[in-house]
Formats: sequence, structure tokens, C-alpha cells
Amino acid sequence: MSWLRIRELVRKEFIQLLSDRRNRAIMFIFPFIQMLIFGYVVNYDITHIRMAALDFSKTQESRRLLDNFTGNRIFHITHHMTDERQMTELLLRGKIDMGIKIDRDFASVIRSGQTAPVQVLVDGSMSNMASMRVAYTASVLDKFNRETLRALYPMNMRYGKVDARIRTWYNPNLNSRYFFVPGIVAFLVMLTSFILTSIAIIREKEDGTMEQLIVTPMKSYEFIIGKTIPFIILSLLQMFAVTAVAVYWFEIPFMGSLFLLLIATCLFMLSTLGIGLFISTIAATKQQAMMTAFFFILPFFMLSGFVFPISNMPEVVQWLTYLNPLRFFLVIIRNIFLKGVGFDVLWPQYLALTILGAIVFTGAIARSKKRLD
Repeated sequence: MSWLRIRELVRKEFIQLLSDRRNRAIMFIFPFIQMLIFGYVVNYDITHIRMAALDFSKTQESRRLLDNFTGNRIFHITHHMTDERQMTELLLRGKIDMGIKIDRDFASVIRSGQTAPVQVLVDGSMSNMASMRVAYTASVLDKFNRETLRALYPMNMRYGKVDARIRTWYNPNLNSRYFFVPGIVAFLVMLTSFILTSIAIIREKEDGTMEQLIVTPMKSYEFIIGKTIPFIILSLLQMFAVTAVAVYWFEIPFMGSLFLLLIATCLFMLSTLGIGLFISTIAATKQQAMMTAFFFILPFFMLSGFVFPISNMPEVVQWLTYLNPLRFFLVIIRNIFLKGVGFDVLWPQYLALTILGAIVFTGAIARSKKRLD
């Protein structure tokens, strides 16, 4: 193996990559734009719930109930209705997230010691958000019930109770950004290594230089090494850059070892670079390579646990996720970021990345050899 030939091929590859403005944008600008977009947009934290109120009672009790909603700074009553059809229309048009209807006999029923029904209509078109709004609503109503009970029966009632002192480890404020941003680091590394590698060999074919490379003394494995080294370097640089953005811009805690993260990224890139090389051998044009790359990216994303828990998927699909290297890389990167665990805990994920990477990269090299000889 001639390291001189590999070095010159790597130098040629960097010159080609950096001379194209589109490639420079993909390598240096798009990752940070995607990081900012994902970091701010992909967020399940609810801080603003638009609410409409239909108060037929107009009593002290009904006003106190509405004050309980607006007092926690999450619910915002944006509309006061006089007709139930208006509330339905606002829900249909997406102007509000939920509405509450209080009947005329609300106060009298409560004062008589009976249960007063309150109708709450929630927009369920986004089920995960709707379930959280329902949970927040239930907590507000529970607080109102306790206050009403104390007001109606001011006697001192002493009884045994459970004092739950709950502590949430690794994410004390339950900030969803702590969950998503480390995953975005993994996703961006996958995108870069996928797309750029998939068009590496295609570019040689379209430029007419593939035949010249074939007749040179360069071995096929030297060609593969020289083609992948630039993308390994670029992907690692992007990993360090977006990790710095996650830690210093989004203030995500980094509790683990940067060295372990580096090793995991290299093992993960064995699979992504291998798939990129495989795509470059079956595609004839850059457009075909890009379309094929996105064909792989979407299943990898959906079956990785990035957004949807793998445990909620059908059992057959859960078995398929073991073929997805992004699944194991996400476990590693989130545990390194938030928990600071070491190799003694994460070794099964490292082993899975090693096995998958060795199989995929070896197969890609074998197919590339057939195309080069």
C-alpha cells in the first residue's frame, strides 16, 4: 500500500470539495443552520396554550376557576365566547388550542355540595401535544377542587398522607431540548457522511476521470481509503463543531468523555461511509445518488428512537431497528452527554456499531472492487 498515492488522492479530493461553493455550503453552513433550526423548533415543551372561555355562570366561582387557568402563565385566554358555535369554529380554524364551557348552574351546584360538570374541548389533531394540555388542565382543576373544598369546609382535617419528594435526574427541568439536541449531533454526522460519500465516486464518473484512475497503479483499496479519509475528517470536524454549539449555545450539559464520543463517531461512520460508497456504485448520476441517500436516511431517522420511542413500535419493527446503526449511536451520545456513563455501560452499543460497520464497510469495498477492476 502506497501512502503517497493515498495522500495525493486525499489532497485532490479536498481541492475538489473546497473549490465548489455548493460543497462548502453543505460542509460548513448547512450543519449550523440545521442545528439552530432543530434546536429551537424540535421542542415538546408547552409554554403557551391558547384558550377560549364560554362562561354562562358569570359568578365568583366561575371567575375563580378561570383565574386558576390564567394564573400559571401557560394558559392564555384569548377569546371570551358568548356562543358555543363560536368556540367550535375557533377550534376548527386552529385559532385556539382548547376551550372551556361553564354552565349557568355551576356556582349553585358547587355551593350545594354536589359535583358541577365543566366541558373542556381540546384540539386533538396533534395527539402528543393534546395529551399534555389535558394533563395540565387536570392539574388546574385539581387545584381548584382543593381550594373550593377548603373554602366550603374550613374545618381542620388532619389525616395521614404520602409526601412524595420527586427528583428528576440528568434533566431536572424536563427540558425536551436536552433530549433532542444530542440526537441532532448524530443526525448531522450521518447526513454529511451519507451525502458527500455517495457522490464521491459519481463525481469521478461524471467528470470523466474514473478511467484515468483505473489505469493508474493505484489499488482499489487505496482508492477507497483516499476517497473516504476526507469525509472522515470533515465529519469529525463537524461533530466537534456542532457539539460545541450544543454545549455553549444551547447549554446542554456534557457530562461524559469526549474521547468515547470520538470513538463512537468513528465506529458509526464505518456504517454511514459504507452505505455512501455502496450508493455511489449503484447510482449513475449525482441526482440518483442524492435520491438513494435520502431513501436510506428516512428509515434510519424513523427507526432510531430520535423522536418516537422504540418500545412503542410493533415487535417486528423493533427487531428491524437492530439493523440501524443510528439507534446505537443515539444511545451512546445521549448517555455521554447527560449521564456521563463510560464504556462499562455502553459496550453493547459499541460492539453493535463495530459489527454493523465492519459488515457494511467490507461489503461496500467488495462491490467497489468489482466496479474498479
